[in-house]
Formats: sequence, structure tokens, C-alpha cells
Amino acid sequence: MLFIPCISRRSATRFAAGGLLLTVLFSIGAKAQAQAQAPVPVSNPPIRIGMIEGLSGAFANTGEAVFRNLVWATERVNARGGVELPSGNRPLLIERLDSKGQTEEALSGLRSAIDQDIRIVVQGNSSAPAAALIDAINKHNGRDPARRVVFLNYSAVDPSLTNERCSFWHFRFDAHADMRMTALMSVLREDRALKRIYLIGQDYSFGQSVLREGRRQLAEQRPDIQIVGDELHPLARIKDFLPYAAKIQASGAQAVLTGNWGNDLTLLVKAAREAGFQGSFYTFYGNALGAPAAMGEAGVGRVFAVADWFPNLPTAASDAFYRSFRERFPRPQDDYVHMRMQLMIEALAQAIERAGAVDATRIATELERAEVTLAGQSARMRAADHQFQQPLAVAVMDRQGEPGVTFDVEGSGYGFRVIRNLMPHQAEAPHSCAMQRP
Repeated sequence: MLFIPCISRRSATRFAAGGLLLTVLFSIGAKAQAQAQAPVPVSNPPIRIGMIEGLSGAFANTGEAVFRNLVWATERVNARGGVELPSGNRPLLIERLDSKGQTEEALSGLRSAIDQDIRIVVQGNSSAPAAALIDAINKHNGRDPARRVVFLNYSAVDPSLTNERCSFWHFRFDAHADMRMTALMSVLREDRALKRIYLIGQDYSFGQSVLREGRRQLAEQRPDIQIVGDELHPLARIKDFLPYAAKIQASGAQAVLTGNWGNDLTLLVKAAREAGFQGSFYTFYGNALGAPAAMGEAGVGRVFAVADWFPNLPTAASDAFYRSFRERFPRPQDDYVHMRMQLMIEALAQAIERAGAVDATRIATELERAEVTLAGQSARMRAADHQFQQPLAVAVMDRQGEPGVTFDVEGSGYGFRVIRNLMPHQAEAPHSCAMQRP
């Protein structure tokens, strides 16, 4: 059976230009075939989702990786018949709006989406643009109720976005930094040999919040650990991390705690390896986008990461989910899949169907009570602050083929073995949101 993916001509061209195989027709796989319903009538216009993300510049690889995730998620919805509405089923379509990783460009992307009559926008790579988008959407929705927009956030994890800056129009589908730190600390605190740690992060709201929460939780749970370094570096501007790695090595640190992501993480771990650092890395994002290959054998048993899901989660449903993604995107360098992004699109489809229309206010109202399950992973939206409540896991890097490591990362020969699972109620954190609803 063949399925026509719902992707705009502009998106398809850019997708192919990135080196990714994207043809007009492709096999949707045996499992998807079993679930597929009648094709979506081509006469029904698509529901467009504006992805405002850095698709060029220093973090272009992370933007393209997100795009693959969202395309795969929408393909799943479209394969079963699209979003069911009283006026007829409609497919989902991802429209790419390149922010170049810059806040002003993200705001320009928002204006473009509104001008194109797009009512749903998504973004996540960097909390600085996310915060600016929240403020701009709040103002726009207040001034222009007929063209309101809802914002779905898949990765911007500055805790303030669902606390003091919470908005009725913004929904976060990733665990925020404090939640991730709690999960990571549940493993770090048990390393009784650890006495000296180095804190390093990107100098913007998210990186600052990671180090702030790291200091707080270390003081609370492991006051015996000495912080021998605590510094921030410019976001996406450092090409050579060897000076930072030299300071880490000279400090006598036994571990590094960092929220770095993208090239800022990959270059940091490469430099640490070259500097001869033999300690551990406690990371938020050390499980993808080149980091395992950069660390190599030096990372075995030493690189820890926290995520909502890992490919080596020991369940049959998770295994099938990951194999399906690898069939869809077989190139090793495309190996970047996040369960939360799949759940986000499922929650959106559910909310639109319940709303009965592509209306931002009605969609937001329904998203507040979203509960979704996919591949054995269940999660729900907390209405009080629009923070998604889902499991979190901590994993450690190991060689593929070792117990618990069926899958490697990006063809590196190294994967992540899950060592700690937190259920949603264990990962949940209090909030300070005072939600203002229209």
C-alpha cells in the first residue's frame, strides 16, 4: 500500500536538499497499513502547522532532526485518515519557517505564519525564542481575536515558561529543566566516589537555569561534593572548546554537569576527550546528535543522559516504535527520534477533533485535558500550567550488544542503557503559574 505524505512542495524541496530521501510516494510499513483507513480526500485543505525553527546556522542539524520527527508524526495521523472534523477529514501539514536560531527571525516567522493564516505554531530549540514567541502571541491574540494562534513547545525547557511566564496559548511537551535535573540527580547523588564536579552551560535563560538548579540540588542532596568550576559560555559561538576542556581537566573535576545541546555539546565532549578528561558527563542531551561518537570508548559507563524516552527502553512496544522510525529514516545520521514530539502531534490531533474546528481558543481549551498513549508511553497535559506530565528516564552510555543496549546511536556502535525510570507522578514538579484564560 502506498501513502501520499502531507508535506508542502516547499517543505519537500528543502527536506530533499538536506540530503534526506523524501519522495512523493513511500511504503508506510506493515503496521501502518493495518491501521490505515481510507485516504484523506484531496479536496479537503490541510491543517497547517508552522514549525518556527533554526534550519540554517549553527544548530541547523537539530532543526532538521525536529522536522523529521514532526513529519513522521503527521504521517502517522494522515495514514489513519487525518484529523476527523464535522466538515470532513483533513490531513496535517508541516510548514517550515527558518528562524536561523535567532529570536528576531523567530518573531518574523510568527508574523509570516499569521499572514499565511496558520493558527498552530511549534518551536522548541532554545528557550530565548520561545519566551519571545509567548510574549508576541499573547499580544497578538489580545489584539486580533479572529486570528488567534496556539503555540506548542517540544524542547524549550526554561522552567519560567510554565511558571511566571505561563500563558493560556502555550503548551510545553518536554519536561522542564528542573524536572530533568531531578531525574538526573537521582543517579548522580548515588555516586559516592564523586567529590568534585564542574558545572558548564550555555549563557542564556535555559543554560543559566540548569546551573542554578544544579547548584541548588547538589547543596541539598550532596553537600559533600565540591563545585570546582561554574561557568557559562556564549551560545553557538564557540568553535574550539579546548580552553574550556583544559580548565575542566586542571580543576581536578571527576564529573561535568551540563545542559549543553547541539554542536555546543558535541564540541565540548570532543575537546574533553582530546584534553584527556577521564571523568563522567551528566548531561541533558548527551544521547544524540554526534555526542556518543565524539566521546567514543571514553564515554562508556561515564556519559549519562536524561530523556522522556530512550530506544533501549526494555519493552516490546518501544522496540517496535523505534524500529519503525529506523525503517522510515534508515540513514545513521538521521537517528534522532523523540517520543514527546510524537505524543505532541497525537495530542494536537485529539484536541482538534474534540474542538471540532481549527480554532486556537477551542484547541487550547481541549489541549488542557489532553491524555495520549503511544507505544506504551502515556502522558497528560496539566491544565494548571500547561506542563506535560510524562515519564522520565536516565541512561548511561555503553557498547552496542552489551546487556540492555540493543540499539546504538547514529551508527556509532554505542547506545544508552536505561538505569532509572521515573513515572509521571515521580517526575512532576510544583508550579507558580497564575493562568489567565480568555
